[in-house]
Amino acid sequence: MIEHFNIIILVLMIITAIISLQVKDLLSASMIFGIYSFLICLLWAEMGAVDVAFTEAAVGAGVSAVFLIATVYNTKRRSSD
Repeated sequence: MIEHFNIIILVLMIITAIISLQVKDLLSASMIFGIYSFLICLLWAEMGAVDVAFTEAAVGAGVSAVFLIATVYNTKRRSSD
């Protein structure tokens, strides 16, 4: 049962990584990065590294994603098109 959970999480991580590289919108890429960080947090917790999982959830999925989204909102597009 645990192996099935690991495979599902790893497949979802690969899908989110590919989507975040393919998407053109920076806000969407930032949110997908937060989802990726949360998935790796689940993987760390399942492997028994709860302290690493907690740190990944707080820093990776929490603070970093919020900073990236705030940065995208505060930038202005200056295009000559």
